[in-house]
Amino acid sequence: MTGRIFLKLIAGVFCLLMLALVTVDFFATNVAKDNYIQNLTGQLTDKVRMLALSFGAPETLDVDRVRRMARAAGGRITVVRADGKVLVDSEADAGGMENHRTRPELAQAFRDGSGSDIRHSATIGVSFLYVAVPVAGGRIAIRIAFPLAEIHRQVSQIRGKILVSTALAFLPAILIAAVLARYISKRFATIMAHAGELARGNFRSRLAQTDSSEFGQLSQTLNETAGNLEQTMAQLQHEHSELEKLERIRKDFVINVSHELRTPLASIQGYTETLIDGAIADPDYNMRFLSIIRHNAERLARLTEDLLTLSRVEQQRQKFEFEIHFANALIHDAFEMMRPIAEKGRIQLTEERAPEDAVVCCDSEAVSQILSNLLANAIKYTPEGGRISVGAQPQGSMVEFFVRDTGVGIPEEDLPRLFERFYRVDKARSRELGGTGLGLSIVKHLVAAHSGTMRVESRVHEGSTFAFTLPVNGAALGLDDA
Repeated sequence: MTGRIFLKLIAGVFCLLMLALVTVDFFATNVAKDNYIQNLTGQLTDKVRMLALSFGAPETLDVDRVRRMARAAGGRITVVRADGKVLVDSEADAGGMENHRTRPELAQAFRDGSGSDIRHSATIGVSFLYVAVPVAGGRIAIRIAFPLAEIHRQVSQIRGKILVSTALAFLPAILIAAVLARYISKRFATIMAHAGELARGNFRSRLAQTDSSEFGQLSQTLNETAGNLEQTMAQLQHEHSELEKLERIRKDFVINVSHELRTPLASIQGYTETLIDGAIADPDYNMRFLSIIRHNAERLARLTEDLLTLSRVEQQRQKFEFEIHFANALIHDAFEMMRPIAEKGRIQLTEERAPEDAVVCCDSEAVSQILSNLLANAIKYTPEGGRISVGAQPQGSMVEFFVRDTGVGIPEEDLPRLFERFYRVDKARSRELGGTGLGLSIVKHLVAAHSGTMRVESRVHEGSTFAFTLPVNGAALGLDDA
């Protein structure tokens, strides 16, 4: 690729230099020819005037003498009378020559003192430069003719020297052009290779040379373009991954919901059909079957309510009323709500009160739901005689609430997935206890809506601690402190 670009650049430079050489040759040749003719005209004029000094009376001129003078002068000499009659000529018979009165160089010479002209000689068939000067008081004129062939030969020599000099002068230009062509071709090849990498999708490719030249600015622009394309592709890939993740979540959600609904619905359908088939009249089974039907209906109701709640929170359609509340009041409300359930399971439920002035900015109903879900889970998985405590403690601009139990605990490998929808550590026990598998997921989203964080610590057979933070004022929620 570099070689092709280099050859094209060199060919273009060579063509330009050849055009310049032809132009120089054309103009220089014409200038040299004009200057040579002008100088030669002046020299011939001087020669004619010197010859005029050696001329005697016109009647004493003879052909031999004129011929000797012509050889000495290096041209053809013609002596013409003022009326145009040719008296003598060094190369032709004067008697047979026509009248020269209308010759331009002679007319100009008799009028202005000297004259010249370039034309083809009708007498001997050769082109000449004619120069004429009047002598003898203007009664005659001496004309000398210099062949144009000699002029062309001299001009050709001058032209050859000019061409050689110009060609030699162009050699450094060719060398410089070759160096520049090599440099430009390499930069072009590098840029084209980079463009090819971008076309193939390699947006991490970068050009190293980004100087202040035009090539450097182009390289910098291409690097910026590659960076933008790389960011765009990364964003698209991230969005694609998120869409795939959401699609998997959606499919898993549909599968989980279908599975969760199938069991209670099947139970309700089965026991209902049994009652219809005659068991409703049997006092030993009808009430038990109806209790099972009611239990599964309540399970469906809880599942439906949890799904609606989770959907509202995830889609940010849940309306919250953020206000300042005392932390101990929130703890005590949850404690009083769940104490009868804990006492029924013979579990000791205690409060660990925060400082009396500890306050949080929150939606009280949402916090009540968070604490209720955490306490309900703790009661489910704490055996009789166990202990559960609920409390809070300030942590700078946040207050951390916690629910601590001495229950069965959670294996370490299950902790990262604990807040996923429908995830259960012990699936059989959770369904047996009436859990929907959505409680902790709802808790996580409600805490996030309050700009808080969740954490969990647990050891198998030793118990668990679930904790979450709430802000002490509305600044973390983007609200006024008031």
